[in-house]
Amino acid sequence: MGCETSWLSSAHTPLAALALHRPCRRWRLPAYSAGETPEAPAPKDRRWYNPERRRRLYTLKPVRRWIEAEDLSLSNSRNDRFVLVSYNILADKNASHHRDLYWKIPFDVMKWDSRKGLIFQEICRWNADIVCLQEVDRYGDILMNMKKKGYAGSYKGRMGVAKDGCAIFWKVKRFRLLEEDYIEFSAFGLRNNVAQLFVFEKCEADPRRLVVGNIHVLFNPKRGDIKLGQVRLLLSKAKALSEKWDNIPVVLAGDFNSTPESAIYEFLSTSELDIATRDRRYIFVQDRWEFALYDLPSFLKFHWTDEELKNITGQSKCTKLEHPLKLHSAYASVKGNARTRGPHGEPLATTHHSKFLGTVDYIWYSTGLACTRVLDTFSVDILRKLGGLPTKVLFIY
Repeated sequence: MGCETSWLSSAHTPLAALALHRPCRRWRLPAYSAGETPEAPAPKDRRWYNPERRRRLYTLKPVRRWIEAEDLSLSNSRNDRFVLVSYNILADKNASHHRDLYWKIPFDVMKWDSRKGLIFQEICRWNADIVCLQEVDRYGDILMNMKKKGYAGSYKGRMGVAKDGCAIFWKVKRFRLLEEDYIEFSAFGLRNNVAQLFVFEKCEADPRRLVVGNIHVLFNPKRGDIKLGQVRLLLSKAKALSEKWDNIPVVLAGDFNSTPESAIYEFLSTSELDIATRDRRYIFVQDRWEFALYDLPSFLKFHWTDEELKNITGQSKCTKLEHPLKLHSAYASVKGNARTRGPHGEPLATTHHSKFLGTVDYIWYSTGLACTRVLDTFSVDILRKLGGLPTKVLFIY
């Protein structure tokens, strides 16, 4: 995901598939001498026909382009703009230990030696000022290449047996680091995920500051209480840093492992959530019959335990969540194409493997910033043709 964002003054093309030229097969007519009668050729035994044969002659080349916001009058100065991108790059260990999720992807494509070059090309292609990465377990390889492009970086690994973590990189010519912080959620009994929170200042005559957060929320869809607790702590910490530096704007990016129909998305976008109205089984994503379930008598619902409520709100008897940041989703704020956007304005899909195709990644920004353009995502048709992500296909733009 990527967006170009601008500070506000005080007084971030639909996808198309291209095909390579298919070589033509020339047929030669048999030669006969004068007066010779050609004999009918012997019939060929056509045993079977493979409909996929012709399709394999074409190579899919998805196109990614920037989509401009309709209102560009919010900031006329290019110096006030910066580009931020966010990627879950799939940890090398996870790629090898979860082959059931990527069985459609060739084995050689899943190897780190094959992927790392493509990952680096994709990251640097958009010339981003700030890069947020999740599921990083080969940080040294990435840092070595990013330094060559003028970036500095910082990494925070997960606790326990997990070997991956989050990493942030920034262009040293455009930003200087003022403060670095992180959250180890295991310290709060919320599993071993981590988050990063940095305060940056632009390296210009009129310096501006902002908080950048990077998070990889717990995957387990059955533990919505843990997910919400992690998001709550991230928002609280981001707000505290913003206030410490004179209420500067906030940008939060990462893999939130929650769809746009989830309660977590509602909490982020509306700043409040009443847990008492939510069935604990579907906090990750709204099921098609979830609302009908709420019409049943209360004793038939799945209630939250005191321990789960404490994970969510910090208090065992509290059912309401609030956060003071007025957040906007970068993609939802820039009108997109129906082939790549869903009802909430979010991409139809930011991840695709054998068990899931949908959106779980977001870039959020607070008051004081405006999103000027976003990097378009892939249509569902393109993702299905690719067979999933990651892919060895190089994207053009």
